[in-house]
Amino acid sequence: MVTVYGAVVDSATRCVHYHTDVDIIAIKFKCCGRYFPCFQCHNEERGHEVERWNWKDLENEEVVLCGSCKKELTFSEYNDGQAQCKFCSAQFNPKCALHYDLYFDLKKETQ
Repeated sequence: MVTVYGAVVDSATRCVHYHTDVDIIAIKFKCCGRYFPCFQCHNEERGHEVERWNWKDLENEEVVLCGSCKKELTFSEYNDGQAQCKFCSAQFNPKCALHYDLYFDLKKETQ
């Protein structure tokens, strides 16, 4: 079972910062390999800066945890799921996309 760190308020990974019905994901932080509901939970608990996932790392790495079914998803499974879990169809908060830059560096490197 995956442990979710931070100011978690329920078993669906909601936290004191984000706790609507659809705030049910946790993100694995590259810098420490731990799941947190949000960047604020990470910053309050950890003593280091956030290291963002780059697009190459995201190809195969499971980085999102569904708080409903507890399955881990790759970024593309999460992002392509139209704000719902591909395993259990639980609805995710579509506004999380507004914060992608805090967790993910999605710029592809040019050669």
